[in-house]
Amino acid sequence: MARRELEWIKASRCYGHGDCVEIAADGEMIALRDSKNPHQSRLRFTRSEMAAFIEGARLGEFDHLLD
Repeated sequence: MARRELEWIKASRCYGHGDCVEIAADGEMIALRDSKNPHQSRLRFTRSEMAAFIEGARLGEFDHLLD
């Protein structure tokens, strides 16, 4: 059985810059990859792990990493 191609998306703010994280639904998991190296290894997380991360980002818990 052939592996299906994932439908990768990225934040609208990324377009034109090339420095992006792309995300895709991968069955019950969520996959992430670097847009500059799409064939390199991918990270996979459960939906609850991604929900916790996204909520933390919304709350600004990681903003200090961008300074």
